Amino acid sequence: MDVLERIDQQVKQNPIIIYMKGTPQMPQCGFSSRAAQALSACGVEFAYVNVLMDREIFENLPRYANWPTFPQIYINGELIGGCDITLELYQKGELQKMTQEAVAKTA
Repeated sequence: MDVLERIDQQVKQNPIIIYMKGTPQMPQCGFSSRAAQALSACGVEFAYVNVLMDREIFENLPRYANWPTFPQIYINGELIGGCDITLELYQKGELQKMTQEAVAKTA
């Protein structure tokens, strides 16, 4: 399977997924850490991919949605953005609503 197909499958199969450096429990970058904390604070389960452990994804994810940096957060198959956008949405209360709705759709 082509790496872009693999990414597409991950994004579509998980209502909420973060591509990050490290894991939510052991982030390897401050931006990834803050974005994962915001998702965790929403109280919903989410999938993650440690891009440092998958060279193909690390090298090709920026091409998938034309977003050059990590982390990348997808909700309902759509790129939400990186750390700054995620934190802004969280502070406005919008991230909580988006994540709750995404999880409710799969229930």
